[in-house]
Amino acid sequence: MTSGMAEDHRKPPMRDLLADAAFELFEEKGFEQTTVDDIVARAGVGRRSFFRYFPSKEDVVFPDHERCLDDMVAFLKTAADGTDLVEHACEATLLVARMYAERPERSLMRYRHIRDVPALRDHEHIVIRRYEHALAAFLREGFAFRPDGPLHAEIIAAAASAAHNHAVRTWLRNGATTDAVAAARTALASVRAAWGAPPTPAEPDDYVVVITRSRAPLQDVLHHVEHALARIAPADDAE
Repeated sequence: MTSGMAEDHRKPPMRDLLADAAFELFEEKGFEQTTVDDIVARAGVGRRSFFRYFPSKEDVVFPDHERCLDDMVAFLKTAADGTDLVEHACEATLLVARMYAERPERSLMRYRHIRDVPALRDHEHIVIRRYEHALAAFLREGFAFRPDGPLHAEIIAAAASAAHNHAVRTWLRNGATTDAVAAARTALASVRAAWGAPPTPAEPDDYVVVITRSRAPLQDVLHHVEHALARIAPADDAE
């Protein structure tokens, strides 16, 4: 009995079991030739189990995205007062890159099938839009004080999504052999630079302007400068 419990504990979660079976079949038969019945037969479960986790065959190609979206929304909610909203949104976007990098082989398989199957490309657009919508909702709330806040939020969310997607797709086209997260971070740097909070400027130096006659003796000019400095010194001390 103890041994049986250990074996059950080692079984992958049902979602992963179904996804693994689906990807095996997609590689063997192709996406369009694989049916839900094929997937559940390979996984050794019933049809009801499949539809409990995936609304359609297309959804099983994106098994990790629901969790990743939940993680993104949870991370966005951790923003505190004074947080650079654009920086925070970019860090949230990196969660998606990490999800791709966790299983590069599956990411490559998904990329190949999306490239070849129009229905999967359409489904991917829906998935991407959900991430972008989460970013825009966070930024709209943060920029609510601006008259152009909603527009500003949509532009930045779209830019972050585009930068991330470009980096990840380049990573996939190159065989997923490099660091996907580093590539995405580099791409998102352009979004940070364009719309992030500017660096805090250093305290400016104080200047004193003295107007005097061009032929005034140097001693008189120095006297005027000393007098001007004495007038602003109390204000500096008060600070």
